[in-house]
Amino acid sequence: MDDADLAQHISELADEEHRLERSHVGEGLSPEELERLHALQVALDRCWDLLRQRRARRESGQDPDAAAERPTEVVEGYQQ
Repeated sequence: MDDADLAQHISELADEEHRLERSHVGEGLSPEELERLHALQVALDRCWDLLRQRRARRESGQDPDAAAERPTEVVEGYQQ
């Protein structure tokens, strides 16, 4: 997946996340919707991480295609 495809996928995931959140303003989400929201958030984190890796590799003269998606446990364990 190149940067443009990855950015498009991020946009699609974010759009779905926002639709889900907007559809329940003032009320709670069902357990299934909460699960989907969490899955979307994790997928977004992993995609953003991959895009950042690709950009960093390119900026340092390395092959961006050598970047790899990291496991959820790694991405979700980052300190902010």
